[in-house]
Amino acid sequence: MRLLDQVRENDRTLTKTAASRIPAEVAKVLSAVEEAAESTKLWCGAAGVMAWRGGRRGRRAAAAGIAAVVVAQLVSNGVCKQVTGRRRPPKEWIPHDEVEDRPDSSSFPSGHTAAAVAFTAAVAPVWPSAGALCAVPAAAVAVERVQSGAHYPSDVVGGAAVGLATAWLIHRVPHLLRRRALH
Repeated sequence: MRLLDQVRENDRTLTKTAASRIPAEVAKVLSAVEEAAESTKLWCGAAGVMAWRGGRRGRRAAAAGIAAVVVAQLVSNGVCKQVTGRRRPPKEWIPHDEVEDRPDSSSFPSGHTAAAVAFTAAVAPVWPSAGALCAVPAAAVAVERVQSGAHYPSDVVGGAAVGLATAWLIHRVPHLLRRRALH
């Protein structure tokens, strides 16, 4: 029980700190990146550019990224949020207006973070430089979800875990299926 109490205390402290100490100019940039990532627009756009300009490697990276996003969204929003039913951080913790523009769905895990990390982690093994570029907006999305009051830090960590697991599965399942088919 102590671990859960410590997670709750860390969530409270980090959420209040992020919401109150991130400068307004930085918060605006974070918000713009999150808005671009809303409904996976940013990741679909990045995949389109990769497929268009990246040749065979770009098409493979784009396909892996999109597949990972789809699975991550199904797992985070379709399963985990339905099971957990966690409330969003209290409005009193967030000293700005962004807290009024957050979803009513369960807080855990962060679906935005799951999609961002899934896309980035699925792209990186195929095209490392593109994966490194995608890591910047993915990190911005994760920070914004806490700063805006939409999520606790543990929600973001949970979303990142879903994203990493999804990317790993996207790359491993084809190999496992081929190996099984050959035996």
